[in-house]
Amino acid sequence: MSDEASPPPIFNLQAYSPAEIKEAVEKVGVKKANLPFLVSFMLAIVAGGGVGFGAVYYTIVASDPELSFATTRVLGGLVFSLGLVLVMVGGAELFTGNNLIVMAWASGRVSTGTMLRNWTIVWFGNLLGSLGLIVLIYFSHHLDMNDGRIGVSILNTAAGKIRPDMVTLFFKGILCNVLVCAAVWLAYAGRTVTDKVVAVILPVSAFIAAGFEHCVANMYFLPLAWLLVQTGHVPANFDVSPITVSGILHNLVPVTLGNIVGGAGLVGAVYWAIYRAAFGASYRAEK
Repeated sequence: MSDEASPPPIFNLQAYSPAEIKEAVEKVGVKKANLPFLVSFMLAIVAGGGVGFGAVYYTIVASDPELSFATTRVLGGLVFSLGLVLVMVGGAELFTGNNLIVMAWASGRVSTGTMLRNWTIVWFGNLLGSLGLIVLIYFSHHLDMNDGRIGVSILNTAAGKIRPDMVTLFFKGILCNVLVCAAVWLAYAGRTVTDKVVAVILPVSAFIAAGFEHCVANMYFLPLAWLLVQTGHVPANFDVSPITVSGILHNLVPVTLGNIVGGAGLVGAVYWAIYRAAFGASYRAEK
């Protein structure tokens, strides 16, 4: 054994460059797309519950009638960021973030069928995780807090999400996932947990504050509101007509499609084209 002391470890706290992020997102995309069904589905359930907890946190803020509009939206968005933090730091499979698998697909490292298989598994896993959290929340009587205003806030949020036409919801879905996938992209630049948390907060809080539509968050808000209607937990004179199963589908279908366009198209495909075409060759040569 040598008597020479081992050199001290080198700590690099500099953020990864955008070209390095592109390579990392592709590698992770290949791994995600090829996960076994059960692993992918279970991690998707975890992500659905995680985003649901972000929605729980948001609703507490939204149920306070003394806050101004802007304060409610911005503060609610900040606390909702908990959902993506749980996914990115804890490790889980989120449909909207997994739209970035399109980068691995564009490089020919993932087939179309494999990518769509992942999106399908994860979408339904996220739904099951959200529904599971709804059951826990309902029987915990959390919705009775603040003199029942938590439950009323859920109903108001759901009705507001269902009322717009499908074209409007589609574009709200696009804008939402541009910001969510930007948050995921920025989180890949970080080397520490703190980096990742800070990177996520502003883009996620921005989409909540702006009223954009996230299909996985809506998997919590909409079925929970429907459950409240079915069990009679509705204030007098509240219009429950939008909160139906068809109303839920009216929201989730265009929002899901919009999320795909925003995340896969306007973030994943755009970054892939930029760093593959403009910088890819020089970056690989440096490597």
